Amino acid sequence: MSVIEKDIVAETEITLCDDERQPCEIWTRVMGYHRPVSSFNRGKKGEFAERRYFKEQRGERA
Repeated sequence: MSVIEKDIVAETEITLCDDERQPCEIWTRVMGYHRPVSSFNRGKKGEFAERRYFKEQRGERA
């Protein structure tokens, strides 16, 4: 996607060959520190894979 003018968006498709791609490093917060997942040991990587993510709903007003 690219922006041409304010509030006008043009759809564009970008296709990359495998040799043009770059690895994406994933970071996460563990025990108050941000760390790259690639630096985790096998056990911590397993815990990371088992994590569940959720989105909190807004509470109703009285």
